[in-house]
Amino acid sequence: MNYPLKNVPERPSKPRQNGLTMVMDKGLSLRQVEDFIEVAGVHTDIVKLGWATSHVTPNLKEKLALYKSAGIPTYFGGTLFEAFIIRDQFTDYQRVLDQYGMEYAEVSDGSIEIEHDIKCRYISELAQQVTVISEVGSKDAAKIFAPYKWIKLMQSEIQAGSWKVIAEAREGGNVGIYRGSGEVREGLVDEILTQIPNETIIWEAPQKEQQVWFIKLIGTNVNLGNIAPAEVIPLETIRLGLRGDTFDYFLNELK
Repeated sequence: MNYPLKNVPERPSKPRQNGLTMVMDKGLSLRQVEDFIEVAGVHTDIVKLGWATSHVTPNLKEKLALYKSAGIPTYFGGTLFEAFIIRDQFTDYQRVLDQYGMEYAEVSDGSIEIEHDIKCRYISELAQQVTVISEVGSKDAAKIFAPYKWIKLMQSEIQAGSWKVIAEAREGGNVGIYRGSGEVREGLVDEILTQIPNETIIWEAPQKEQQVWFIKLIGTNVNLGNIAPAEVIPLETIRLGLRGDTFDYFLNELK
């Protein structure tokens, strides 16, 4: 921080297990990545190359090297995993992870249907190769899961070897744990938190209002994902009570 300020919530040092900020890179250029790292790298824990953008991204190895040089892990979006699975190319996917030196991988079924025990087998196998992040929830707004099913799926995937489970919302924040309007399905989140430790969940929260809601519910060090590159510093100020949305929220508990 640039100057001393009393009564500011503590943030754990990187690499950290809680308070993660996962950023969505939808196609930044090498220069944009350099600029992003200069401005927001210190506040970024992990970067996802959104859906299957890595398949068409020029200078992919160079981009990954830039993030790695800044100490920021990267992984390919879960849709890429699904694209390989639907084509019966799981072994090819594993080779791609090795080819690009990936240390993380996302396992999801938001666009295709996979029997859950088979999905868990993919998680277990990949967990022997990389750190696995799995995603629960559908990208189809018409598919609404009951809370007990979210809990069961998350528990099974953690047991299968997932480091963190992502609560699906897409980049727009309008499916999964959110209604089409972007409003949080509060009852669903409350139910999930009765059974799943909050530190094991990354809540996709691309909209500011969603970020504020989770920070007020869980605290400064909630794990949040699908953050746009330009929103990392604004999010950090929300976490620290230095933006109007949370300005008064942490003052009483820190006095």
